Amino acid sequence: MATKKSPAKKKVATKVVKKAPAKKAVKKVAAKKVASKKTVKKVVKKPVVKKVAAKKPATKKVAAKKTPAKKPAAKKPAAKKVAKKTAKPASSKAPKVDQYGLEQDDEFYGLYFAKSTKKGLVEVKPCTFSLMYWWKGLLGYPDMIEISKGSNTAMLQFESTFGGGDSGETELTEKDVLDIDHIIEVDEEEMMISLYSYVPIPVPEKLVGALSLAILNINPETRYGSLELCPTENEEGVTEHFLRYRAATYLRGIKSGKVEAIESLVTNGSEFFGLALDAMCVNKSIKKWLLS
Repeated sequence: MATKKSPAKKKVATKVVKKAPAKKAVKKVAAKKVASKKTVKKVVKKPVVKKVAAKKPATKKVAAKKTPAKKPAAKKPAAKKVAKKTAKPASSKAPKVDQYGLEQDDEFYGLYFAKSTKKGLVEVKPCTFSLMYWWKGLLGYPDMIEISKGSNTAMLQFESTFGGGDSGETELTEKDVLDIDHIIEVDEEEMMISLYSYVPIPVPEKLVGALSLAILNINPETRYGSLELCPTENEEGVTEHFLRYRAATYLRGIKSGKVEAIESLVTNGSEFFGLALDAMCVNKSIKKWLLS
């Protein structure tokens, strides 16, 4: 529509230019012929150039106004691209996690373990399997791990002996040997391994205060784990107190080396519990109780 109207305007402009010099020439011939020729040339050239230049950009501006109408069409593909990007991460993450929540680069990814019992096969989940491998595979002990129904928790109980140092600077010497009970608990949902080490004899009532004070002084110096005074009721309904050491570690996020993490937990726990016991024996009454 715009291209058909613009030529019509140009033809009208040329007709006006031809008629204007004819009228002026008739009026000015009687006065000065030379001047009339010069004025006619100047008048004809200047308006023709200016009028043509003014009309051409006017037609361009009309065309420029119509092109922005195409912008809404350009917005639609942009919305489709955003939808594709959000869909890709969801599909890429799905295959990276197995039934236990382990990622593809985990050492136990996609594996299923079970052990045979009198009641049939029992599922062994990753953290319990790591404990079992340390206990049976590395140490060579018989399987004594108790697995709960549903396999979400497990427990291992064992005993050990503790001997003092031989440097002459410790309260407990190598001749002083203590029996220690240990419990290792597994929480598959939290992927946490907890170590509890007990002195198997109850604390006398007269030493509860002194032992509590010793724990308050030693715990800040213990770099790994902590001491606790644990009250329980015996079969007769009497409250008894037991001294125990507790440490824990998370296996979540450990892609390789879960068995080594459990081994480190038990090794470090035994070492720091021994140091704490030796520090307590500065009190001779506590030392006498431990060796009784």
